[in-house]
Amino acid sequence: MRLTVQDYLDTNRANWDDRAAAHAARTGLGYQVQRYVDDRALLSDVVRFDLERLGDIAGLRTVHLQCHIGTDTLSLTRLGARVTGLDFSPVALAEARTLVAETGDDVDFVESDVYAALSVLEPGSFDLVYTGIGALCWLPSIDRWAAVVAGLLAPGGRLHLREGHPILWSMDERLGDDLHLRFPYFEQEAPLEWDDDSTYVPTHRPMTATKTYEWNHGLGEIVTALLGAGLTLTMLVEHDSVPWEALPGQMVERAGGEFALDTLAGVAPLSYTIQAMKPH
Repeated sequence: MRLTVQDYLDTNRANWDDRAAAHAARTGLGYQVQRYVDDRALLSDVVRFDLERLGDIAGLRTVHLQCHIGTDTLSLTRLGARVTGLDFSPVALAEARTLVAETGDDVDFVESDVYAALSVLEPGSFDLVYTGIGALCWLPSIDRWAAVVAGLLAPGGRLHLREGHPILWSMDERLGDDLHLRFPYFEQEAPLEWDDDSTYVPTHRPMTATKTYEWNHGLGEIVTALLGAGLTLTMLVEHDSVPWEALPGQMVERAGGEFALDTLAGVAPLSYTIQAMKPH
């Protein structure tokens, strides 16, 4: 039987429901969310990495797309933004709501697929659309994503995106101690299928919903999609690090939770930050 895009997304949702419960563990593994309860000023490593590029966001009406369990979302709130987190996983949102109830951060959460965001949020009402790392690979069409971003932004509002580089997503870390490009760089209609009982942070138990489907999107495709949606590109910075050990055995950990290539340092970009503005 031929699978549909909805089949792919339903399978991914089951995986993220499974991950959310593991990631929200309070025992020192996962996202170590207890830290955000114990330290009411703590910011996530991902948000802190881009603080200078984010600038002053106090008072900005912000939506965090694909917010997961809310650690980046509450970090934006702690910077003074008025934040709504959106995610398609009800388990992730339950964990996020539990977390902010304990921390006291004022965050709203909405359950929705990204592509349906304009049907559950007020179009044209956000000063900032924020998307954190590890999000775009779950979306089959970058053009549809860019149209949603543009639709959510108020005139003069901006997108802030930090993401794993498509070069990194093209690499196969299983092929020894060198860098190997094996997987598609450009967006494909058919996704890559994975079956893996692990996740990207340490957890107490293996995943039970192990199958996932992912799509890569070339950097040019992402920029072109944003331009085609009527946004103006204002920043594109490529980085030599990512906030997880994406290539085990080939990386060195830096301060702030970032990982960079060790002996092959500097040979490839590993992540990037894009900002784009909706014209007045």
